[in-house]
Amino acid sequence: MKLEGFGVFVKDMATMIRFYRDVLGFEIKEAEDSSNVYLEKDGTLFLFYGRQDFEKMTGRSFGYAQGVNGHFEIALGVESYDAVDRAFAEITANGGQAMMLPTTEPWGQRTCYIADPEGNLIEIGSFEKGAKN
Repeated sequence: MKLEGFGVFVKDMATMIRFYRDVLGFEIKEAEDSSNVYLEKDGTLFLFYGRQDFEKMTGRSFGYAQGVNGHFEIALGVESYDAVDRAFAEITANGGQAMMLPTTEPWGQRTCYIADPEGNLIEIGSFEKGAKN
């Protein structure tokens, strides 16, 4: 088997698409009004599937985490420590919920966490110190 991507079951498709496309820079692969929408980031495929549509397809209901949840994270890498700080500031200014301020960890990674509009965690990190402005 080959990993081709992963799916996120979303409550509000339009809001999630706008956040991932406009704020995080994901490329949308089909019409926004579809019941499932493919997005891509750096060659990784993301499938947003409407919760109600998925339940209709499978003929069963599922439980979903409410609010900010820790079921998984999406990890995004940037080129430097300074880029972590800039990304955090930009994303939180554009709707990302701040979960952890940029911090340099003992293992040498500068990292921060935000949550998307449905509470899924996104890590932004770098192991490169880079230049501080």
